Amino acid sequence: MKINLLRISLFCLVINLLPTSSMAQELDPALKVLIKKGLEKSHTVNVYDLDAEKARVDQKLAKAVFLPKVTLNGSYTRLNDDITFDDETQNLLMSTQKLLIKEAAGIPFNSPFPENIPLQQAENLQDKNILKSSVDVDWVLFSGFEATNALKAGKHKEASVKFAGLAERNRIALKIIETYDQLALVNASEQVLSASADYLEEQEYYVRKAIENGLATPISRKKIELAQQQLAGKQLEFSQNKTLLIEVLHQLTGENKEQLKNLQPELNSVMPDNLMNTKKRNEIKALEEAEKATDYKAKMEKSNFIPKVALKGHYEFLEDDLSLLDPQWYVGVGVRWNIFDGNESRLKSLKSKIESRKYREQIEEAEEMIALSSIKAELSYESSLQNTQIAKKEIELAEATYEMLDKQYKNDLASINEVLDALKDLEQAKFQLQQSYFEQRRATTALLHAKGLLNY
Repeated sequence: MKINLLRISLFCLVINLLPTSSMAQELDPALKVLIKKGLEKSHTVNVYDLDAEKARVDQKLAKAVFLPKVTLNGSYTRLNDDITFDDETQNLLMSTQKLLIKEAAGIPFNSPFPENIPLQQAENLQDKNILKSSVDVDWVLFSGFEATNALKAGKHKEASVKFAGLAERNRIALKIIETYDQLALVNASEQVLSASADYLEEQEYYVRKAIENGLATPISRKKIELAQQQLAGKQLEFSQNKTLLIEVLHQLTGENKEQLKNLQPELNSVMPDNLMNTKKRNEIKALEEAEKATDYKAKMEKSNFIPKVALKGHYEFLEDDLSLLDPQWYVGVGVRWNIFDGNESRLKSLKSKIESRKYREQIEEAEEMIALSSIKAELSYESSLQNTQIAKKEIELAEATYEMLDKQYKNDLASINEVLDALKDLEQAKFQLQQSYFEQRRATTALLHAKGLLNY
């Protein structure tokens, strides 16, 4: 740990002493536009957004458990016959009715029943035509913390999906930034080749004049022509690379190819700011939220053994077709207690706990990989800075060597091969300088991403 802190301190001291331009995530406006379009075009990002929306719906479903459920019912039933009392019960009811009438009229018990007094027949227990219309109310009063834990699991799942979406956005932005810088490297390389072409054109003019004056042989012209052909091959290669990079940017962003061809990105030395600050990466946040979600899921499944309390209500709108035993309305409170479900809930809870431990392992692995990528980016940046200084010195030496050999050749003190070799060295040194700038930008972006400081 002390070694890492010392390396970081020395790294920050070195970059603070260098007169480089500050990156500070000040991306080119054109690059910001491309990143925005790339994020809007990405189907993967849209899928993460939809998953987050689905997690919010799951939370609403968990809350809806505590809302009363109201159901309207309607039905018509026809029986084969009316449901009535049996004959013995009907006779008993009729005899009882006669006794009550005699008692009310003051007729002696043993006297015959008067024939002019009508008797009422016993009603049917249930008519054969049954028309019903009712309303039911079911209201969960206590879910045994099952709905509460499901709600918390849904919230953490939503957060996990959001952070995963942000991590995917970073990956897309990194890809677009790298491709954009590669395009800048190609443009810079084309400028180097253009300068080399000017040098060769100057040499060709001198050799042609020298041949006309008998001071050089046609072989020298052939060598110049060969060098020009080789240069044309390099120019074709870079042109093809540019076409390919524009196609990649088009695929990533959906931007018009003609607009992409008009881009003029540039490479320069960069310096990341505030590297001593570190923010937790979205990948880590996503895994931590997923871990919490599975913990609450395990609690939810385990709470299946806690008693649940619910209210039940029923009301019949039509009374005429109710049987003599049917109530018009009722209200009740019930308790459901799952004592043993064949270990199903316990095994589901155990499965969620194992999944939670899996996320913990992934978190630790991700933290190790991020720390390693951070150190790797620091070392790459240090190397690119050193390569930049070397390339600048090589350019100075190559330019001085080329100028010297050019003068010597014009004074017949050096061969055309030496001049062309010096030109190749100068060209290579300029390539190396642009490559070091490109590596600086790549390392800076990787370092900011590793530290959670990437902004766009």
